[in-house]
Amino acid sequence: MKRSLAYLTAALLALGVTGSVTGCGAGSTGPVRDGGPASGLREPGGGSQYAQLYFVSTRGLQSVARQTSTAARPQQALDLLLEGPDSAERARGLTTDLPPSYERVFAQAGKGTVDVHLPVAVADMHSGTLGLNQIVCTAANARVPGGKRPPDVTVRVHEPGIKGVWSVHCDATGSIVPILDR
Repeated sequence: MKRSLAYLTAALLALGVTGSVTGCGAGSTGPVRDGGPASGLREPGGGSQYAQLYFVSTRGLQSVARQTSTAARPQQALDLLLEGPDSAERARGLTTDLPPSYERVFAQAGKGTVDVHLPVAVADMHSGTLGLNQIVCTAANARVPGGKRPPDVTVRVHEPGIKGVWSVHCDATGSIVPILDR
């Protein structure tokens, strides 16, 4: 084995291969001054903020990161959602199941929760479950106090004319999952 390695090293040197034969490719010249520190990387806590919105694609719901000036709270994220996909998102084939005439959805965030007040009952929604998933998942993925991950944020849905509230989570696939009382 040692003899094979010696022959390989001699052959490489005879071919004029320079640098390290150990595989890292660093030469024997020592440190070389190469300029200033790396640039283009964001500082921790700095840079742009985003709102995560959910739109409809041919494969179901798809998450989109929309740049904002601050981390979007649930109401801000829902307001952006109701504006619909922008031109770049439409060019990628994204649409919405929320009708253009849909009234404002009200959201109030608490510690690990979001109360969403719909303008119409779910049974009367033109868009069906995809539209409801868009609303719930957008609210759950906004900046919610309490430090919970989006799938752990409880979204409480309030419907007009219906007593009571029902609670759901948004799973990683963009689907709503009912929270069952135990």
